[in-house]
Amino acid sequence: MRPGSDEEDWREDCAPRRVLELFSTKWTSMILHTLHKLHQGRARTGVLERSLPGISKKMLTQTLKEMEHSGLVSRHVHSTRPPAVEYRLTDLGQRFVEPVELLYAWGRDNADALDALEPRRTSRR
Repeated sequence: MRPGSDEEDWREDCAPRRVLELFSTKWTSMILHTLHKLHQGRARTGVLERSLPGISKKMLTQTLKEMEHSGLVSRHVHSTRPPAVEYRLTDLGQRFVEPVELLYAWGRDNADALDALEPRRTSRR
């Protein structure tokens, strides 16, 4: 620790680490962004899958389950045949959209800086 730093700021359960843990997969922020920007906060699973090129059905389902468990989205099953499942941003999800949108706007405004980065081995740019 640096002299004068508050150890509380660096605990394992501190707010910055919890935020990073929440967004440890790229798909969480992408799903929040897609629900907010493209679908007014609600969309069926198939619509989300078509809106997110590169996501597998398995990854979408897994991420949506994690987001539902975290309270970012809610799952609604419509009594149609076959049943239609819709995901909606919760109030908490709406709160998390704001910083995601700021970060994505920064990325669009600073694409040159992102282009200057060395590609990561796992990147598929």
